[in-house]
Parts: sequence; C-alpha cells; structure tokens
Amino acid sequence: MTLETPADVREVRVDLGERGYRVRIGPGVRHTLPAVLARLGVRRAAVVTARPPEWTPDPGVPALVVPARDGEEGKTLAWVAELCGRFARYGLTRADAVVAVGGGTTTDAAGLAAALYHRGLPVVHLPTTLLAQVDASVGGKTAVNLPEGKNLVGAYWQPAEVLCDTDYLATLPDREHANGYGEIARCHFIGAPGLLGLPVADQIAASVALKASIVAADERDQGRRHLLNYGHTLGHALEHATGHRIRHGEGVAIGTVFAGRLALALGRIGADRAAEHRDVVAAFGLPTRLPAGPSPAELIGFMRADKKRLGDGLAFVLDGPAGAELVTGVSEDAVAAVLRAMPRAEPA
Repeated sequence: MTLETPADVREVRVDLGERGYRVRIGPGVRHTLPAVLARLGVRRAAVVTARPPEWTPDPGVPALVVPARDGEEGKTLAWVAELCGRFARYGLTRADAVVAVGGGTTTDAAGLAAALYHRGLPVVHLPTTLLAQVDASVGGKTAVNLPEGKNLVGAYWQPAEVLCDTDYLATLPDREHANGYGEIARCHFIGAPGLLGLPVADQIAASVALKASIVAADERDQGRRHLLNYGHTLGHALEHATGHRIRHGEGVAIGTVFAGRLALALGRIGADRAAEHRDVVAAFGLPTRLPAGPSPAELIGFMRADKKRLGDGLAFVLDGPAGAELVTGVSEDAVAAVLRAMPRAEPA
C-alpha cells in the first residue's frame, strides 16, 4: 500500500536500510495512522496516549488505549514495566504494534517498552509537542531516567513511521511551544543555520532532515551522532538540578549559550562566534542565563554521569575551527570557571 503525500505535507526519509522509515510533517497527518498500520500488517495495537480522546486518532484496528504518564517524572523503569504488563494482559504479540501519542517523554517510554516487549514490536510515533516533533520521536533513541541522571537506561529502537501532525501545535501552552525551539536553535551550530523566521513546518522538516542525515551515518552514537548533543550536557544537568523546573528545550538553549562560552574559553572560537550562540538562542525567545540556584559543583556532579564522558575530565560537543565536534577531557576547573562567569536569572 502506498500513501499519497499532499502538497502541504513534508516528508523526510531516515535512510537505515531495512530499518528505514518516513517522517511525515503537516496538518492532519495523524489521520493516516490506520493506513500506516495496515501497511505494516498489524492486527492490533496498544495506543499509549497523553492526549484526550478527540486528539487520539483511531488506529483502525482493535486497540488497547493506555493513558500515558507524560512528563519527566513518568520516565521510569517502573512505568515501562507497567506498560509491558498491560501489553501482556491484553495479549499483544509480535504481529501487533505500539502507538505513542504525546510528547518526548511518551515516545521515549513507549518506545522503550516496544523495544523490550517480546524483544521488539513495531512502534509508530505521533509526537504532539514541537520538541518531540523536531527531536525525540526521530532517530530511534528510547530511554528512561534514573535518580542518578537522565536517559541512563534505554535502547536503540527505530520507529516504523513518525507522523508529525502540526495541528497539535495549536493546542500547546506558550511555554511548551517555546520549549521546542531549544532543539531548533542548536541546529544553527551543527549544520542547519538560517531556520529563524521560517514557517514552523519548514523548521521541523529542516531539523528532522539534519537529524536523519546524521542518524543514517551513525545510528548508534559512535561518532558523528554526538553532534546532536550540542548544548545537552549542561542542559540535562540543569533539568536534574532544578527538579525539571527547567524544561528540556530550555536547558538545551542555556547549554548552547554555555557551549559557546566554553569553546571561547578553550580557544576554539572567537568572541563574535561565542556571542552568536547567545544571540541565536535569544532570537528564538529562549533563556540565555543560568537559573538561580544550582551551583557549579552541583551541575558538574550531574555532568559526570553524562553518557558521552570517556576517561578523565568532562565531554562536550563544541564549536571549533572545523565546526562542531566532540571534545573530551575538558577539565572540571575550566567548566566551573565558565559557569561562574555566566549571568544568572533572578530568583523566581
């Protein structure tokens, strides 16, 4: 079965051979879910949804509907185990599929449950936030958090299809909509400049196309895929240190500004390029200052748990003469000095 692509729907291919898939971006694409599942030959589905019934599409096959625990506090191994138990009680088999409808925490947790249950069921993602549409739903990374850090337990499990319905974006609160621009802003420094001012569907498509090209070249983070972590090392630390008061996209935005300052301190870029980091983030309406509260020592403690770290010192993706690249062995003293010099937001 083939699906026609209307003129107002963008389509990006993640080229991974037999594991390759389409990302379709545009208004109303959620309604193509029955055709997607029919193409996969699915008999039944488990729909893990963070959205109300009127925004959860009919899968076109008998389905178990499970209300999601959308939010970082729901990204736990206990929730993944509960999902797998519900799949088992419903009688889901390898001839069936999982559908995730919600933000990045929903696609992460449901995607990990799909990867683990029966050693892998097809999963179709319907990301409903801007953040999830530009990043979390694409690339096959699924993970949950531990008290010790973010996304420390997970698996690579590529979706069978991703449906980025832009109609969902009109339902988002202002802060959640702005949150998604953190991932878009950092694209400026890893291969997709010039996204500011484009229609949102074009911003999503360009961000997804960049990620798709990187994932196709390095599916399992052995090299180039590290670029996608630009701004994330400090971003993840800020999320944890503030009890997720700082949201993911906001953390990545602040982390991007920090990455420019750290690259300047290490002599990798000049002052103008470092300032460009702040200017781009600010132009997207995102925070550029560290929040009040977490100390440099506390933030560095969380950075020590970062998955990119190899050997002594800390690891960051930083801009440089040849563009962004993974830099390892960065001294904690250098990081602390840059953190101390960054402006802080006023206490709330």
